Amino acid sequence: MTEETKVEVPAKFEKMVAEIEKMPVVELAELVKVLEAKFGVSAAAPVAVAAAAAGPVEEKTSFNVELKEVGAQKIEVIKVVRDVTAKGLKESKDLVDAAAAGTAQMVKEGVKKEEAAEIQKKFTAAGAKVEIK
Repeated sequence: MTEETKVEVPAKFEKMVAEIEKMPVVELAELVKVLEAKFGVSAAAPVAVAAAAAGPVEEKTSFNVELKEVGAQKIEVIKVVRDVTAKGLKESKDLVDAAAAGTAQMVKEGVKKEEAAEIQKKFTAAGAKVEIK
């Protein structure tokens, strides 16, 4: 199954097939489960073909850390922002204030998974909530 098989798609299904082709493998698997439950059928073989046609899933190597909630220890969170980003006090405070006001703020971009997890631990210890994307 290393070669992609050409399949003639009837005109009435072209739009639907085009949308499905754009879906990530995870969403495609979820869609298949929903259709199986809805119609009481099994799509075991088509799932394998669809997953094989999608190709290998690339593992993400670059992550962004976004500050979602500051929590009660605002000063501690400012210290973590300064430590993680090497920003000055005013820039760190402005970033934390914006996050406290409800606007998620990007703290660090393009970091490895391990570094993102370490940054998340620091913010969690300071009482803040971050999201790794």
